[in-house]
Amino acid sequence: MDAAEFRKRGKEMVDYVADYLENIDKRQVFPDVEPGYLRPLIADCAPQDPENFEDVFKDIEKIIMPGVTHWHSPYFFAYFPAASSFPALLADMLCGGIGCVGFSWAASPACTELETVTLDWLGKMINLPQEFLAGKDGQGGGVIQGSASEATLISLLAARTKTIKRVQSEKPELTEAEIMGRLVAYASDQAHSSVERAALIGAVKIKNVPSDDTFSVCGSALKKVLDEDKAAGLIPFFFCATLGTTTCCSFDKLLELGPICNKENIWMHIDAAYAGSAFICPEFRHLLNGVEFADSFNFNPHKWLLVNFDCSAMWVKKRSDLTGAFKLEPLYLQHHHQESGALSSLWLQHWQIPLGRRFRSLKLWFVLRLYGVTGLQEHIRKHVRLSHQFEHFVLQDERFEICAEVVLGLVCFRLKGSNELNEALLESINQAKKIHLVPCHLREKFVLRFAICSRTVESTHIKFAWQHISQLASDLLKTWEQNHHQQ
Repeated sequence: MDAAEFRKRGKEMVDYVADYLENIDKRQVFPDVEPGYLRPLIADCAPQDPENFEDVFKDIEKIIMPGVTHWHSPYFFAYFPAASSFPALLADMLCGGIGCVGFSWAASPACTELETVTLDWLGKMINLPQEFLAGKDGQGGGVIQGSASEATLISLLAARTKTIKRVQSEKPELTEAEIMGRLVAYASDQAHSSVERAALIGAVKIKNVPSDDTFSVCGSALKKVLDEDKAAGLIPFFFCATLGTTTCCSFDKLLELGPICNKENIWMHIDAAYAGSAFICPEFRHLLNGVEFADSFNFNPHKWLLVNFDCSAMWVKKRSDLTGAFKLEPLYLQHHHQESGALSSLWLQHWQIPLGRRFRSLKLWFVLRLYGVTGLQEHIRKHVRLSHQFEHFVLQDERFEICAEVVLGLVCFRLKGSNELNEALLESINQAKKIHLVPCHLREKFVLRFAICSRTVESTHIKFAWQHISQLASDLLKTWEQNHHQQ
């Protein structure tokens, strides 16, 4: 493919993507395929000789699309949003065209500097404390990770290194292995599974802190666990607070937890993967109060801020905590500008696990400029309005119950009755494939999650979804009662 054909095929692909997104509501949201469907449809080996583009293009609809779950359909209400927008898609095209591997300033000055600047922009949009911003001479700063899971892992590993160094300075007789064996990390019993995985990778113990009746962790619960572990000779070193849990979008009480972590020399990381985007709206910013006590903070613009995956924004108060844990400088990565004080915030290869970095800040830059803060705020507010519309439908039907406070764009609900009844309802919903939902457990209850996801979802889609769920519930309850009477 030469440049002339690329121009032609590129225009065809842009048209295809635009048509796909404009007409996505006409596609069945969840595919009719079984595991292993794809292998029989393609050759066993890659072709020896080049194929023509027309054949490859035809296979998109023939082979790929039948196996696609349409995350951007207005009938997709599962998980959390996977953001996308036309500006972000254009920026990703440019990113691929430039094709840099931005592991250092010299490897791509624009890639490195734009990331630092756009993360400062984003930090200011959510009113992060000044300590988290790079600015011209700040000690903190932001970096784009691939996912919130990576941000949690990076924070935990940095906290581990920092704590080991501190304990060794206080008790030089202890070996690193002895200290490692006593380190303990903490998170809510509602925290994402990636926190536990980070502890597994970091080879440290992790304990769940019990959440309260609102599925939030409060200060007294954390203090109780810390006191017990310190009395047993363990060393608490890391706490992951969650703002907007995956299960029900609950919020840990930062203003209670932060002072405890600071007093106990515990690194506090805040995982706001989904909810963080909402903090650009002044009416939701109070949910972030207490971030001033944190050492690191993360949220995913690729969830709710119209920037497509992957773009996970992470900030630290002291970037030296990261570089102190991960910095290595072989000769082949060094350059003559690296001792410049102006570049101290730009060594982003030392802020992450991999060396290579895509030019991910381009899509964030495009979206921030082409939507503006007000456009992004309206997107967030629209989703919140729609979630309350669905909540209203649930509350009007006495057969159902709301299982957690509706704060942002997630509604947790269920039929009043057994877990088996609700499992059957979810199965009937997803088998019909008109909408798509996933469940969660809240305490011992099986709960259905209704997340507002699509950029194009409107009130009519919410009304349709509720009418569909309501009808399926009626059919199910009728069958359920008949079976119960027969027994």
